[in-house]
Amino acid sequence: MAMLFDPTIFDNLKVALENQLYDLDNLDERIRIVNRVDRLDMAVMCREFALQFVLAGSDRQKRIIGEIRLDTSLRDLATELLELQEGEPPGCGLRLLFHLAMPDAETHCPRIQTAVREKWGAEVSLTQTLSFVYGSESVGGNLYKNAVELRFNRRIDEEQMNDLPELIEHMLLTLEALEQL
Repeated sequence: MAMLFDPTIFDNLKVALENQLYDLDNLDERIRIVNRVDRLDMAVMCREFALQFVLAGSDRQKRIIGEIRLDTSLRDLATELLELQEGEPPGCGLRLLFHLAMPDAETHCPRIQTAVREKWGAEVSLTQTLSFVYGSESVGGNLYKNAVELRFNRRIDEEQMNDLPELIEHMLLTLEALEQL
C-alpha cells in the first residue's frame, strides 16, 4: 500500500503564493512575473522560494521589482515531518523585497522609508541595502541599486493562508507608491 504524501507547510504556502501571483499575471494582467527561484540547499538542508514581479505596464525607467521570498530550515522541516512537539512549532520565514535603482540615496532613501512605513506600519523590520558598480557612472554620478527588505517578527504557517491575498495587494500598492517617488 502506498503512503500518501502530506505536503509541508512550506509546500502549501509556496503553492498558494504561486497560484495567486500567477493569476495576477495571467488572468488579471496586473503584474508580470520576471523571475522565479525554487531552491533546495543540500549543504544545510533548507528550502527557499521566491517570485519576482513588476506592475503590468510599468515604465521601464521607473520599473521596480517586487519579490516575495519564503524560506524554511532543516529544523522546521524535521519538526514538522517527524511530528516533534518540543520547541517552537514549525513554520516559514517570509520576506518582501522591492528592488529599484536611484541616482541619489540621500534624497530617495528617506522618501522610500516614509512610503513603505505608510503602507506597512512600524512593526515590520525595514532595511534598505544600497550598492553600485564602481566605474559605471550615470549622468550626475553613480546609479544606486536599493534592495528594500521587509521582515516580519514571526514565522508563518497555514494559519496565515487567508492573509496572503491582502499581503500581495499591499505589495502592489507599495510598488505603485514607490513608482510615484
